Amino acid sequence: MHSAAAKNISSHDGPDSAAMGTLKVLIAAGGTGGHVYPAIAIADALRDSSTNTEILFVGTKNHMEWQTVSKAGYNITSIWISGFHRRLTIKNLLFPVKLVSSLVQSLAIIKKFKPDIVVSCGGYVAGPVGWIATKMGIPLAIQEQNSFPGVTNRLLGKNAEFVFTAFDDAQKYFPEDKTKMVGNPTRKSLIQTNRKEALKTFDFSGERKTLLILGGSGGARSINEAMQKHIDTLHNDLGLQIIWQCGKRYYDKLRRDIDGQDYDRLRLKDFINDMAKAYSAADLVISRAGALSCSELALTGKPSVLVPSPNVAGDHQTKNARSMVESGAAKLVPDNELKKRLADVVDEIIHNEQQLKKMSQSASDLARPNAAKEIATVIIELIHKENKITD
Repeated sequence: MHSAAAKNISSHDGPDSAAMGTLKVLIAAGGTGGHVYPAIAIADALRDSSTNTEILFVGTKNHMEWQTVSKAGYNITSIWISGFHRRLTIKNLLFPVKLVSSLVQSLAIIKKFKPDIVVSCGGYVAGPVGWIATKMGIPLAIQEQNSFPGVTNRLLGKNAEFVFTAFDDAQKYFPEDKTKMVGNPTRKSLIQTNRKEALKTFDFSGERKTLLILGGSGGARSINEAMQKHIDTLHNDLGLQIIWQCGKRYYDKLRRDIDGQDYDRLRLKDFINDMAKAYSAADLVISRAGALSCSELALTGKPSVLVPSPNVAGDHQTKNARSMVESGAAKLVPDNELKKRLADVVDEIIHNEQQLKKMSQSASDLARPNAAKEIATVIIELIHKENKITD
């Protein structure tokens, strides 16, 4: 599949691991949970599909992947890279140095690990790794989570063997013959939790409704501000149980602000490690409309109020949210209206059993639970084809 010109960095030497029975997969993903969790789901599916699969992640030490990947049971190594800031900042002076360094590090990692394939799930870390892989003649597969692809995956797309997308809108940014719409890979563990046990984990009652607030892995300031304004109404007037994931950078201040208040049914969290139990306990979810969040809401069948971030490329979160709204799975509240409308929107939905049931079914109808397995199957087939393996 690869021309001799594409192999101008010729170091993919030695015996092919796939030919010897071991499939070696290098996965590059970093920055946010939207990139990292789908990557872990793909790794899990690869491991389930082939017992002789060796997987190595590439990330950065200063982002969530460094801890999250290890906790999921996979090895991870790092390169030194970050994004180029659009506004003028002194940090941009380091960008050329980081870029060169990351390319050298990526080359060293690939030479040492000798992967049969590289999988890019997005984030700045995927750029150098994916680019070096294609120059070495190693097949590259891309998993794009959003309706509007990130810069890294758009740049890598033309040299990829396969591009796996989750939204129809993303198809137009990649070569048509290489693109396959499969949905976003999600963690199987999200649906393996009993509701009664989940409620017990948070010391909640089955007699009250539970509201789950998610701001993404880093938290969302506007959602936090709206929650602060409406917490009395939600907790006291509506009598809700509340799990509020606010983000590590907001946690200390919020904890101080609510300290001494009588919110006995509030669980303020900087980060939620066991999302399966959080989803299972929830009757209604307030969330950003990132691609992974939408996919997880569909997989878990959770009614939601989606608040698209206004600070994302191509306004892709609004597009994600509208697809959920049009199906009847969610309500959309613009970011600049949430502070005014939060309590009213929750009140309209959370005690309406018929509406909750209808939204839950609509969310479940959107789920693509086999996305990770489909991607793993194509990756394994490609490795076998490249190495001329017959079963």
